Amino acid sequence: MTPPHPISAGEFLLSAWDFDPSVVVGCIALLALYLFAIDFRLDRKTALFFAGVCLMFLALVSPLDPLSDNYLFSAHMLQHLILLLATPPLLLLGIPRELAQALLRPRWTRAIQSVLGRAPVAWIIGNVALWLWHLPVLYNAALAAENVHIFEHLCFLVSATIFWWPILAPIAALRLPPLTALAYLIFAYLSNSLLGIIFTFASVGFYPAYLKPAAAGGILPLLRDQWGLSPQSDQQLGGLLMWVGASPVFLAAVLQVVARLYRESGGALAAQPQPAPVAR
Repeated sequence: MTPPHPISAGEFLLSAWDFDPSVVVGCIALLALYLFAIDFRLDRKTALFFAGVCLMFLALVSPLDPLSDNYLFSAHMLQHLILLLATPPLLLLGIPRELAQALLRPRWTRAIQSVLGRAPVAWIIGNVALWLWHLPVLYNAALAAENVHIFEHLCFLVSATIFWWPILAPIAALRLPPLTALAYLIFAYLSNSLLGIIFTFASVGFYPAYLKPAAAGGILPLLRDQWGLSPQSDQQLGGLLMWVGASPVFLAAVLQVVARLYRESGGALAAQPQPAPVAR
């Protein structure tokens, strides 16, 4: 059998887009509902929400998706980071306070928020989903069955939105106090980093599909020879993306909380009565 003709990076990047109807329709519907809810107002928050939807769209239809599904563990980690650490924060930052108040007006939505908005519950949901879906049995099942893979992505988006809610809720009263928020973020970063460290230093073999890609075709020479991504280096790169690549997001969140702590403490000091000057 004649080996498949190697393709270039440009050929792959141009041909590997997959405009899955469920992704396209879902993203368009999400944007349409959002614009309708805010009366088609265009401002900074609209841009943030739009950026979050665009990142999610690109993660699921661009060549990153077939790379992550069939060839590279590192591409899958990058996709997961977008769905966990980029898209949900941008969507939450894009929700106006008035819209959040309207959504929480019904009693049943307030009841859900009162449970899922608690820091221990939100933290556990976010981090348990991260670790569970990287267990070989579930990860390999997602690679083998498209329906399971779609469910995995939905779990990531929902659990990550729940995780980020106590930090970035559009209503200030629902956010964690600054010191509690710092502990919440630091322990989440340590959890994420520990998983990345495991992948960085462990031997290959967690996910057999990446050892000998069944659908490699002409792209395997590009990945192995030109990009230098052996199964070992690919897994190490994926671990580093999770370990180090997530750092800027958590650092930005921590700095935002520190800035809020500074503003609140400064305001408290300014509100304190000042002693009257002593007459000379």
